[in-house]
Amino acid sequence: MTQTTASNRSLALDIFRGMTVCFMIIVNTPGSGAIPFSPLEHARWHGFTPTDLVFPSFLFAVGNAMSFAMKKFETMSQGAVLGKIIKRTLLIFLLGYLMYWFPFFGHMPDGSWGLRPISHTRIMGVLQRIALCYGIASLLIYYCKPRTVVVISALLLIGYWIILLLFPVPGEDPFSMTGNAGYRLDKFILGEDHMYHGEGIAFDPEGLLSTLPAIVNVIAGYFTGVFVARKGKTYEGLAQLLLWGFGCLFVAYAWNFWFPVNKKLWTSSYVFLTVGLDLVLLSFLIYVVEFKGKKAWGSFFTVFGKNPLFIYLLSELLATVLFITPAAAGQSVFDWINKVVYQALFPGAIGSLLFALSYMMICWTVGKILDKKKIYIRV
Repeated sequence: MTQTTASNRSLALDIFRGMTVCFMIIVNTPGSGAIPFSPLEHARWHGFTPTDLVFPSFLFAVGNAMSFAMKKFETMSQGAVLGKIIKRTLLIFLLGYLMYWFPFFGHMPDGSWGLRPISHTRIMGVLQRIALCYGIASLLIYYCKPRTVVVISALLLIGYWIILLLFPVPGEDPFSMTGNAGYRLDKFILGEDHMYHGEGIAFDPEGLLSTLPAIVNVIAGYFTGVFVARKGKTYEGLAQLLLWGFGCLFVAYAWNFWFPVNKKLWTSSYVFLTVGLDLVLLSFLIYVVEFKGKKAWGSFFTVFGKNPLFIYLLSELLATVLFITPAAAGQSVFDWINKVVYQALFPGAIGSLLFALSYMMICWTVGKILDKKKIYIRV
């Protein structure tokens, strides 16, 4: 990770990316002691909530930013480009893996203190999926013609659907948590000890197979960035962007009858739904920022948008520290703060939301300090 000054950026993209990181922190760190408001939780299985838009929007923003980065590749040798893509992919993947392994040391089953075993560390995850999607999408876009990339994207979405239909766990629903082909593949390649257990079983919502359709979210973001750079500041361009957005939403809702919208499976209908919503949202931001010139309101979100990866890592690691640091009555600092302050003053979902907002503001403050010093930490 290096420190550098800010380069030329798209303000609408910074705001879009910043809003994504901001909402990601809020939904990832709700206060304990109460059930959050339902829109701030993921859909239990099939279905969709506003929270389910966060992660694919980040991938969409990664692709959008790639549309600017690819211009720099034109002046570089093929070896240099390939090295840069692979290095960035591996580094982001490693950061994600280390984040799950953190704090590296802890109490062992026998009561001793030692290094947390790698044998039980989750391999896949949010940053790992971002890394793989970025790497594969970058290679496709760099080496293939746009039409070929579109065809490959279609094959990824349709092929993923067919694989789930053809290779379920025998006797189970191909779109169920323990019956889908991705679950089988993760258990075979990764092993249960290296998978996510937050669902009560070894099931990874960022698994290997479901990463394939997620690549399309990045590719869609890239082509959107190219289009915006060419025609985005015209009413005709904005109208076309909205039409593409509504077209994606139509496909999503139609496909949902046969391939249900499901974030944890990252179904192809879910890809169309989230890309469609991102296109509509980005169109709105471009209209407000570029056409109406109303930029001041977005300065809050650009703090997140200029250091997205660093602030996301900070939010996750700080939460882990609060969870593992003991406080009164055997509680963690995280739980103690919520019980003594937020749930005592604002019981229920409101207290949970206020804690999440407060935590988000702590992360924003760090980002603001970096922005004032013109420090932008990139990988």
